[in-house]
Amino acid sequence: MSNAFLERLKEGPILCDGAMGTLLYAKGIFINRCYDHLNLTQPDLITSLHADYLAAGAEIIETNTFGANAFRLARHGLSDEVKAINYAGAKLARQAVNQRPNSKNKACVAGSIGPIGQRMEPLGKIAREEVRSAFRDQVEALADGGVDLFMLETFGYLEEIHQAILACRDVAPQIPIVALVTIDEDGNCLDGASPETFATKLTEWGADVIGCNCSVGPVNMLDAMERVRAVTGLPLAAQPNAGMPRSVEGRNIYLCSPEYMASYTQKFLQAGVQLIGGCCGTTPEHIHAMSAILRSGGAKVGSYAIPKAKRIEAAVEPPAMNERSRVGAKIASGEFLTLVEIVPPRGIDASKEIEGAKFLHSVGVDAINIPDSPRASARLNNGMLCILVQQQIGIETVLHYTCRDRNVLGIQSDLLGYSAIGIKNILCITGDPPKMGNYPDATAVFDVDSIGLVNIAANLNRGLDIGGNPFGASTAFTISVGANPGAPDINEEIRRFEYKVSAGAEYVITQPVFDLALLESFLKRIEGCRIPVVAGIWPLTSVRNAEFMKNELRVSVPDEILTRMAKCTTADAARAEGVLIAREMLLAVRKEVQGVQVSAPLGRYTSAVDVLEALGANSQKAKS
Repeated sequence: MSNAFLERLKEGPILCDGAMGTLLYAKGIFINRCYDHLNLTQPDLITSLHADYLAAGAEIIETNTFGANAFRLARHGLSDEVKAINYAGAKLARQAVNQRPNSKNKACVAGSIGPIGQRMEPLGKIAREEVRSAFRDQVEALADGGVDLFMLETFGYLEEIHQAILACRDVAPQIPIVALVTIDEDGNCLDGASPETFATKLTEWGADVIGCNCSVGPVNMLDAMERVRAVTGLPLAAQPNAGMPRSVEGRNIYLCSPEYMASYTQKFLQAGVQLIGGCCGTTPEHIHAMSAILRSGGAKVGSYAIPKAKRIEAAVEPPAMNERSRVGAKIASGEFLTLVEIVPPRGIDASKEIEGAKFLHSVGVDAINIPDSPRASARLNNGMLCILVQQQIGIETVLHYTCRDRNVLGIQSDLLGYSAIGIKNILCITGDPPKMGNYPDATAVFDVDSIGLVNIAANLNRGLDIGGNPFGASTAFTISVGANPGAPDINEEIRRFEYKVSAGAEYVITQPVFDLALLESFLKRIEGCRIPVVAGIWPLTSVRNAEFMKNELRVSVPDEILTRMAKCTTADAARAEGVLIAREMLLAVRKEVQGVQVSAPLGRYTSAVDVLEALGANSQKAKS
């Protein structure tokens, strides 16, 4: 590939510009504005800032298009202006370069491309092809505007920058790519990928220059770049922040002086970095000081040996399902599985729940299913209850794990810990939003939904963390998911179920089933991606309970069942009728599914056993 930028890179180190957003904010442009749209509404302002960086000595000017993809622009109602904003951004940067007086060598224009600002699969809902298509639209407009290179920057997730690289190669394969990821203080990407991993991947994917930008200051970035240098022979780029931000009267201020940034310019050169610039907090004053270092006679890129291709350790193969747990063994062998749900207490006294688990174990129930703060209620941590039950009773548990309260780092940490302590069965669910619970003002995380959670768990089973880095042995979870055969939008429910299976779900537990026809229809719809099905069974306790299930939890409860419950004149009669209905449903679904999960409303575990006795598998008659 012949290109002015690549030819210039062979001659020696190149200085990039600094932060555009920092200067715009200093000019009084509030952060709630769409900075990219200023290419159309305030072009003179953008051109003047480019000119300031050129005057300071920058040899590469980045277009003001970091967030100009359809996903980010949609937040401002501007998704239809992707082409106009990016094209204008490229033209404004070129205009500033052409107007630079007394310039022997024209600066290069880099088309700035940032992440979409939303999670893509496998951790989010946005499909890879949607992301790649959005980047293609941006790349096409920048290429039409005449950029010399693409600057992919501040990407925290490797799979997303991979789609950006593919989009660049799809549209403009002749234009070089600088691929930059953002890192934490340990040098890892937001998805956990180490410098060795992301450097190897970016090299394999065909970037022309690779490196890091944003998030950290010069010290941490230098550490990461030294590790990157050890595994790739590609030219390197580094654009650190002007230190770590400090909050001063509500504003984030970057305190690194121009002299400090300049001192690290020399250190980056010695580490083999060839493309140097600045990110957040970096101003023309910083770039001017850095330029003085590069103009000095001793500014040379350090020598280094071209490393051999790094071999990425392969994922491990998880144990066969029948070796992971007793629940997994039953699923694998096709035996009928019986689960009973025990809800954690609201306080610290779990004696009732422990005794309930002991009783259920004694009558032959296979495992205890423990929900995670159902309906967003504040309860004892269900993981702790799982541990207590397994250690004190010896019966396996199925841990409900939700996405509501944890980011992806917390999710990985939790699951590794649960595996280490001996919890081997998990049910991956998105979780009820806090507004449903008794603390509606509580905040939620939802970094991923249940589909992304299954992907994380499945990767942990293969010995891979959220960044795809190998960490050794398999977590050996049996992975289940939820499904609602009576969902109002059944097409969406089926679509999500297919995604869950594709992500690695191994069996499914349904919402309570009261309508056999809906279950049969659901089973028919999933024939193409069928995994073992465990049907939810709920012994109703009253007509109000039935009405609540139907109208507030949106579970399909036929009118016939409502009528039967309404005829009960006492509480005992209602509970007995609820158990009878549940037994009838269990027998009706017995040949259609591979197991049942029976709930125990109000902690009446004997009711759950009364239902299971319909199978004829329990020898002990439960007493009320």
